[in-house]
Amino acid sequence: MKIICIGRNYAEHAQELGNEIPDEPVVFMKPKSALLQAHTPFYYPEFTNELNYECELVLRICKNGKYIQERHAANYFNGITVGIDFTARDIQNTCREKGLPWEKAKAFDNSAAIGKFLDLTPAVNLKNVNFSLKKNNETVQKGSSGKMIFSFEKIVSHISNYFSLNIGDIIFTGTPAGVGECVVGDELEAFMEDKSYLKIDIK
Repeated sequence: MKIICIGRNYAEHAQELGNEIPDEPVVFMKPKSALLQAHTPFYYPEFTNELNYECELVLRICKNGKYIQERHAANYFNGITVGIDFTARDIQNTCREKGLPWEKAKAFDNSAAIGKFLDLTPAVNLKNVNFSLKKNNETVQKGSSGKMIFSFEKIVSHISNYFSLNIGDIIFTGTPAGVGECVVGDELEAFMEDKSYLKIDIK
């Protein structure tokens, strides 16, 4: 199982971090050990002093594929949920300043939290999936798949040119504006539409 992530897929988020808006999907990966197991707390890592939340829509791959054409890409995922890409922002900034890879900031243990998947049906309008994140019951992020720079189909097709996609892989599709810091004692709750799919306590 692979955890594949897309960066800078919302223009306002790219701008809030001072990044250029990309002309193709920005791809990075997390190892399997990054997946936070369901119903377990998230423990604040000792190596960072600036832990950020990034709420995202997450796809579940249901079919093996390589070099997938964009027009066929929807056949390769059958579930969607919300997730949180935890980021050690101070570590990431230091690595970027030195021109170094930043896996330490993104791919550490338990840095990928996901909710229960919603099985896709024709009733789900993939072009307008609304999602949000609350921190301590206050909404801090709101996004919609309709505002993504690159669509789900474009993302799946692009990734498959470089990495074979396998059943069970998951794809984090990018975070909207509003990322911010979380600390010990915070409660994070992620929603699709008005339904809660993920709740995490920071310990």
